[in-house]
Amino acid sequence: MDWPNHTAARREWREAAAGARMHHGWILAGKAGLGKHDFALQAARELVSEEAVPQPIGEHPDIHMLTYGPKDDKAARAAAEGKDYERARSIRIGQIRAMQQRLNTRPSVGSRRVIIINPADDMERPASNALLKSLEEPPQGTFFLLVTHRASGLLPTIRSRCRILRFPDMDDETIARHLGAGSNAAIALAGGSLGAARKFMEMKLEPIAKVMQQLAAQGDPTLALRAQLISEIGARPSRERIQSILDLARTTLAQSIADAPADKRLGIIDAHAALVDLAAKAPTYNFDIGLLVGEIASLLANAGGASEPIHG
Repeated sequence: MDWPNHTAARREWREAAAGARMHHGWILAGKAGLGKHDFALQAARELVSEEAVPQPIGEHPDIHMLTYGPKDDKAARAAAEGKDYERARSIRIGQIRAMQQRLNTRPSVGSRRVIIINPADDMERPASNALLKSLEEPPQGTFFLLVTHRASGLLPTIRSRCRILRFPDMDDETIARHLGAGSNAAIALAGGSLGAARKFMEMKLEPIAKVMQQLAAQGDPTLALRAQLISEIGARPSRERIQSILDLARTTLAQSIADAPADKRLGIIDAHAALVDLAAKAPTYNFDIGLLVGEIASLLANAGGASEPIHG
């Protein structure tokens, strides 16, 4: 796909690549669903390509992807057998250590290799600390592309050692051209993210969005809307669905601020910040789904009914 929101990032990237010395660490920052993964793969291909060095057409041995690995030994055995397996909720230190061992050898094809970590903001703290050592003293010809949906989730020391490429939101008209008819509700909920709009359509999140909008607008003194939200989400939502629901809750609050009375805006801002924190923790903690959904509902309802900051 040709992502129209990549123009500025692509220009900055290629200007840097044409310079005398390419920076070794890059953070690709922006909301989920803006094509940062696609950009990383294309950028990695450009980096490892060298004149007069034939490049493989398929998977490249000098482009290494780190993402969620198997959850445990049972999942690892299933993965080794080519079966479906349950993934971990974070990128772990063992994955970083294995990558660092690989860096002790020369690249397979040319003189460069690229490590893509996606999403880098879901690294465990020990994994982040281990990666920092490679960023401080990168092997010659090694480049790191850290795909992140929440750059604030990275260690400040990691951010300070990388250049940041920012990926802007997409306008509604552009998203509509990609999604086609029947996408108006998804576009309104997506907050400028084509990927989020697609997920909202695929996961049929419009009924959930309507309950969230009611919670944010009027609160929930009888707890009926909380119960309705739990029912709409279901008893065993996938991790991907929960993450999309958290994104939807944040978008709902962000969109409600403009029309909110002045005495409610601080409560909405406080609830939005709490949802951002909850979304950052959700991939790495084993939440009881009922409690997690209840917390989402409470934050929305408190924002809708509060005239003071929630934690004040």
